Amino acid sequence: MTSLPRPSSAVRPTTAPRPEAELSADEARRIALRAQGFLGAPDRRGGVRGVLRHLGAVQLDTISVLARSHELIPYARLGAVGRKKIESAYWSPAQDAGTPPNPHSFEYWSHAACILPVEEWPHFAFRRRAYRSRPSWHHELLPATYETVLKQLRTEGPLTATELGGAKNGGPWWDWSEAKIAVERALMFGDVVCTRREGWRRVYDLAERAIPAPLLHDDLDDRECARRLVRLAGQSLGVGTRADIADYHRLKAEQVEAVIAESGLVPVAVEGWAKPAWADPEALATVPRGRHRTTLLSPFDSLIWERARTERIFGLTHRLEAYVPKPKRIYGYFAMPVLSGGRLVGRVDPAREGRTLVAKQVSLGGDNASSAGPAKAVRPTAQALVEAASWVGCTDVRVERVAQPELRDALVAETFALLAG
Repeated sequence: MTSLPRPSSAVRPTTAPRPEAELSADEARRIALRAQGFLGAPDRRGGVRGVLRHLGAVQLDTISVLARSHELIPYARLGAVGRKKIESAYWSPAQDAGTPPNPHSFEYWSHAACILPVEEWPHFAFRRRAYRSRPSWHHELLPATYETVLKQLRTEGPLTATELGGAKNGGPWWDWSEAKIAVERALMFGDVVCTRREGWRRVYDLAERAIPAPLLHDDLDDRECARRLVRLAGQSLGVGTRADIADYHRLKAEQVEAVIAESGLVPVAVEGWAKPAWADPEALATVPRGRHRTTLLSPFDSLIWERARTERIFGLTHRLEAYVPKPKRIYGYFAMPVLSGGRLVGRVDPAREGRTLVAKQVSLGGDNASSAGPAKAVRPTAQALVEAASWVGCTDVRVERVAQPELRDALVAETFALLAG
């Protein structure tokens, strides 16, 4: 990393301010890995809650292959944390003698539907205000129904949509019941909060009851909310373009533009990046060092959830193909990139059959000449498969199709050796 002299006070910042440091592509990659918790010793004392606060947001998704994505996120960073322990860490409230329980997290709309640290509730006031001022919705709703749902929650305590009167009318998934429409609207407005899920169903409660009193306010204006979320995104990314930073919590470009100069992030130039970047100054203060994780990554992992950034940093074009027609899939339904040595060295499309983890399709190597070669990816891919199998309670691994068929026998042999060892 090369430090550059700061501009004199006479120089006014522009939309592309003079960078305060120059980073090589490799330095930027390592900074990003450390910021996301993949470089250096894992913070086992902080555990799952530490991962959540470090990342600032953990995405939820309905797809469950090896496990649900919000379980895969801490697994990828910490190793084989028990799945029940992960759920408990997210949703179990802290409670001291004589005080009401306080949640560690809540669910709200960030990058997508995400688990968020409860202390960030005030900083999503801008989004709650935006939802309240929205002129139209896909579902019509009578004010009386909204009030009825709030009254029921106040009287009966935390409830699922089913307990509120049913989640659907019996048609397609979007054919919601009146109660479901009302409680989801209340969630977006901030009158209701989801502080846990049971069997993948949201459990709703009144925000006034679930969110600690010091945090339960919408006092912060939109600018202050954006400034905080831009800073958090920069810290979680380590280094990123304006688009990277905006995408993290799905801010608008103009929201980022308005506050980035006062966010505490510093402008930098990154080798090979066509656009200016910003970095967390703490990430620039020390050289990233330490042990790299070898693991399978959820397609919804914040390290790789933005496709253009993943391609720019890792030279790998990744796309979730779950919603792509089967004949058009290249890498598989839920292809999981393999991270090893700080690089994405391949992809695995997994499944489970009883006590066997099935690698339905394996693609070894990256997408360009600077990525790991297919042969070098054999051992780390086998290691990632065996560790994931153990984590989800599988005792065997079966490798089916390999995109490089000449390496299939080597991958099978390496996998078998690791299982036997």
